[in-house]
Amino acid sequence: MDATFFFERALQSLDRLHYDKALKYFRRAVEYEPDNPVNHCNMAGILSEMGQYEESNAILKKVIEEIDPTMTECYFYMSNNFANMEDYESAETSLVSYLEKDPEGQFLEESEEMMELLSYELDRPAQIKTIKSRENLFEHDKARMMLEEGKFSEAAKVLEKLVRKYPDFLAARNNLALAYYYLADYKKALQSVEGVLEADPGNLHALCNLAIFYSHLGEREKLNPLLELLEKTVPYHSEHAFKLATTMGILERHETAYRLFVRLLKGEEATYDPALYHYTAVAAWNTGRYDKARKYWKQAEKLDRESDIPKFYLSQLDGIRDGGNDVSLSYHYHLPYEEQFRMLEKTPAKMLEQFGRDPLVRSSFFWALRHGDYDTKLQILQAFGIIYDSEIEQALRSFLKEPAEADELKRIAIFLLRNMGVKEPLHAVMSGKATDIPSLQHSANLPVWEKKWQEIVDTALKRMDRRYDIIQRHDLQTLWEEFLTRMYPAVPKIHKIEGWAAALEYLTAKMHRRTISYQEVSYRYEVSVSTIKKYVKLIDETCGIREKMEAIFSKYREKL
Repeated sequence: MDATFFFERALQSLDRLHYDKALKYFRRAVEYEPDNPVNHCNMAGILSEMGQYEESNAILKKVIEEIDPTMTECYFYMSNNFANMEDYESAETSLVSYLEKDPEGQFLEESEEMMELLSYELDRPAQIKTIKSRENLFEHDKARMMLEEGKFSEAAKVLEKLVRKYPDFLAARNNLALAYYYLADYKKALQSVEGVLEADPGNLHALCNLAIFYSHLGEREKLNPLLELLEKTVPYHSEHAFKLATTMGILERHETAYRLFVRLLKGEEATYDPALYHYTAVAAWNTGRYDKARKYWKQAEKLDRESDIPKFYLSQLDGIRDGGNDVSLSYHYHLPYEEQFRMLEKTPAKMLEQFGRDPLVRSSFFWALRHGDYDTKLQILQAFGIIYDSEIEQALRSFLKEPAEADELKRIAIFLLRNMGVKEPLHAVMSGKATDIPSLQHSANLPVWEKKWQEIVDTALKRMDRRYDIIQRHDLQTLWEEFLTRMYPAVPKIHKIEGWAAALEYLTAKMHRRTISYQEVSYRYEVSVSTIKKYVKLIDETCGIREKMEAIFSKYREKL
């Protein structure tokens, strides 16, 4: 028996919420390794959980004064203990010590919250307003909000500037790694998180981020030992426990995630956080604990009565019969993508635009574009055709460089970028090869592109407006390019731009089973029905529209 043996016994006791036994085993681990500050901090953490704040602080003070003075986080833990004892003066003194000795520490955000609490309880401004560490808190907070809102490139710029100015600001470097990851710049993401771990090998946020990066990149040999380490970790602070719990959920270690979420529910955060109950319910579902899942979603429903999320998942539980199910749920606090898109299909364009700018939904769209299946990514691209902005442009540019993504999806992304006004050549990986997509919007099979040809496309797209989704608009342009390619060099002379544009819209609508008539397009394009019919017939005979329609309908039938 050694320190590791008793450490693992302590973990088992924590899993069962037997704090007295966990404390006994941590004490034995300290006896075997008295110079290991982590064992002492674990013991202090258990004492704090048990409400024995004075004894916890005595151990933390011993760590700082006798064992390892560099463990400045002990001051932060002591401040929390003093606050729980309602000794706010001492809590402030400990917090000042923490910020003075570690101005780029990992608990800066929590320290900000503690400042507000102490100011309220002491009925005066906290005396830590002049601490140097506060200088970078505002910028870091702003960048963190940008990440939550899906503004990844903007967040990266703020964090890059912050890291250059404060290279030891590890929290900023961790979030910069996440920003790079969301932008699909995996090389920079790895470099950033590895830099954090060089400075602080035990940084839990960095270790969790690294595990997610390894999983996404398929680095199983590197991931497995890291997962073993993380599963043995017992976070002292609730923020760390939440980070580890969500990471374990993403990596499909649902038992570990469930244990950590249940522990978090015992804290004060659970009293007002419906998302935390949702995460716990998802972990319960993913481990087959359906009765527990129902209990947690019921509580989430009470806390968030206006949300459809708990209601939706409770309805899913009602559909489970004996034998359970094999569907694994996402830990994001939003509706499944299929359900979101069902709602979007019934929503007018203006409402869809507002919906797409909701930070939670917005960030989930970016996540789905990276991790969803083919159909989900196609739906995301359709939504981006309505809610596009600079962040979406950056996401699409990164999407084009992903070797694993389908070329058909990338062509739609290129069409989107051109519609956004991106004129310059685009860098992409098509058919497994890096290539530059020229600035012209036409097929590479055509040696020239006449101005009138482009005017026809522009006229059609303008008149179609938002009544057609991005896939249908893309198909219209593809149809026109195919017609010109097949006819070249004997392309008919263009006399009536509106007539050709109307014919393209009519055929596109027919391909997608949309209700349309010659009279309707004749009225909107201000051209005669006979002219439209003539151009429709020529395009149909050249491109074999009926065969295309049958191919599209076959896809629909396969899905049904």
